[in-house]
Formats: sequence, structure tokens, C-alpha cells
Amino acid sequence: MSSFSSTTHIITATDEDRALKAKHAAMWASGSYPTVVDEVVHTLGGVLVEALDVQRGQRVLDVAAGTGTSAIPSARRGAEVVATDLTPELLAVGRSDAESEGLEIVWQTADAEALPFADADFDVVMSSIGVMFAPHHQLAADELARVCRPEGTIGVLSWTPSGFIGQLFATMKPYAPPPPAGASPAPLWGSVEHVRELFGDRVEDVVAHQQALIVDRFASGAELRDFMKANYGPTIAVYRFIADDPEKVAALDADMAALGDRFFEGDVMPWEYLIVTAKRRKE
Repeated sequence: MSSFSSTTHIITATDEDRALKAKHAAMWASGSYPTVVDEVVHTLGGVLVEALDVQRGQRVLDVAAGTGTSAIPSARRGAEVVATDLTPELLAVGRSDAESEGLEIVWQTADAEALPFADADFDVVMSSIGVMFAPHHQLAADELARVCRPEGTIGVLSWTPSGFIGQLFATMKPYAPPPPAGASPAPLWGSVEHVRELFGDRVEDVVAHQQALIVDRFASGAELRDFMKANYGPTIAVYRFIADDPEKVAALDADMAALGDRFFEGDVMPWEYLIVTAKRRKE
């Protein structure tokens, strides 16, 4: 387990990494991730805020905040909130939503692996299905820990490897381009052991539990597949990669529909996720 140092910023300042981050930002801006949020996953941010019991007056950072599904509920509780994300298009949606409620939130484009904040700057540092997609897990965890004050709280909500989204990535992997060197699979953040290893002895009072988001938006695996193809950036990126190979497109179509069908329990789909909360150890 590595501790934070200036190396974080050196690694993320390479031309190769800047290109990777630009690609990630564009991927999440493709399709309509706000539609995925609004129609499927919007409740998860509030679940994380409740798990952390965000309080009035706390200084809160929502990392890889997307449209602000954790930032906005935190601001409703009276917290002083900063929301960051690689993709400004998603932050713009969150900003509009917050302004419509009269909530004051600072929205800032930033890399989860090189956060532009001082050490120990926040009382609460959180991320709901966000930081898990940063390619270098240790760098991201180092940054979450670095900007959290001693005895402050850190909370992360992530899709599990065995749940639907984890299995979606496993299903798409044979059709996708090889991952960049040093990148780790996003669903690893849904493993308690992996998260414990990332934070190491910098945190204490670790609490982890799995829950399921009950999804009733879809009637079949094929309907779910088509929704993800139209709206979900990672799925759109894979289909673009194989667009010139009709046989691969047909095979992935079949695999995606079968995956969706496999996860139905009656008329609903449980999408498993892991919440981990911890206290930043006093130094």
C-alpha cells in the first residue's frame, strides 16, 4: 500500500495518461448517462449519504460525482459541498439540478487520481459508482485518503464483480480493446478485500456491506441491452470498437440480452453493490 506523494501528480501528468483521461471523459459524455441516472441508479447517491450520515456544516467532497447524486442530497442536509468529475457535461446537469432547488454546490472538473485540494481539506470524502472507474485504483484511494482530515469519514459505493454491472463488464471484455497498462478492472472496488488493501492502515472503523438496487425499468434482457447501447458510455464504447465486424456485434447483442435475462428475478433485477465506510486514522 502506497501513501500519497507528489508521485501521484507526476504519473497523472504524462501525455499518455492525459490522453486516457480525455478518452474516459468523452466516453461518459457519450450516449446519455443522465438518463441512466434518472431512470435506474439515481437513488444510490442518497444511500451513500445516509450511510455516512452527512451533517449540516460538514465540508464534503463528492469525487467522480457525475450528476451529483451524492452531492445534492449532502447539500440538502446543509453540508458545504464540492463535487468533482472528469466529465464537465455531467457536472453541468448536476449544477442545473442543484440550482433548481436553490442549493449551493461547487462544481469542479477534476481527476480523481490528482485532486486539486490540500491535504486534510474535507470532513467527508465520498464517491458513489464513480471513483471505481478511475483506472489506477491505488492512486485514487491515495487521493481520497489524502484530502480527508484525520478522524473524518470516507465512503465509497461500488458495483460488485458478481453483480449485474460487474458481469456486464465481464461480458463486454472479450469484445473490448485491451485495457491500458496499469489499469485495474472497475468492479474490483466492489470487493471488500480490495478496498481494505487500497486504504490499508490509513483508515479504521471500516464497515462494509452488500445491498442490491432493485431495478424494475426493463421487461427483458433485450430491452436492457438496447437501453445500455443507447445511453451507457462504456457499452457504447465497446460497440463502437467492434462496429466494423457484424459477427461480433451480433454475438455481443446475444450475450448482452442473455446476461440481462439471467439477472431477472420475477419482474425485477437486483443490481448488487458494496458500501464501504471508514474513519481516516488520526496521525
